[in-house]
Amino acid sequence: MPWEKTYNEEEVLTRAMEAFWARGYEATSMSDLVKATGINRGSMYAAFNDKRTLFIRALTHYDQRHRAEYLRSVRASSAPRIAIITAFEDAIATAGDGTDRRGCLLVNTSLELSPHDAEIDNIVRASFNEVELFFRRNVEDGQAAGEIDPTIDAVHVGRALLGLFIGLRVLMRSKPEAGVMTSILAQAKTMVGAG
Repeated sequence: MPWEKTYNEEEVLTRAMEAFWARGYEATSMSDLVKATGINRGSMYAAFNDKRTLFIRALTHYDQRHRAEYLRSVRASSAPRIAIITAFEDAIATAGDGTDRRGCLLVNTSLELSPHDAEIDNIVRASFNEVELFFRRNVEDGQAAGEIDPTIDAVHVGRALLGLFIGLRVLMRSKPEAGVMTSILAQAKTMVGAG
């Protein structure tokens, strides 16, 4: 009799994503994943082959839910300059009182695995490129709308905003002082002329 899936794959990926996000790839065991997902080890291997494959699927799931959907929503609902500032403000807001120090799974993965795994590095770089493109397009649209200085180089500013954003996400893991996050936000605002 052929093997039949008896679980919701979206739920399993979300739970696996949460487990990897909380502990990182190396520190998350298959036993942790079995416990987190609620499916047995045999079903886990039948569906995903191994931990690395499950991680890649969970990372891609994270990228769609926490990066792609979010940036699409912000871009669609805000003026260009406001969209840029909102991305920074929302990232800072997720740091909250410092109790959630998971940071961003993509940034965490870039530090833990990208130097050693070309396939995972490609996923992370593609996501970072999309974030850079979000910033650059909003700068270009803001310039066209007259709300951002037309003389600044949108490509350079997009890259600089990406660097600030990734730096912010890394710092959030170490519970930075509010002044650090405020300074990063102020710099982002200065770059797009939002005092």
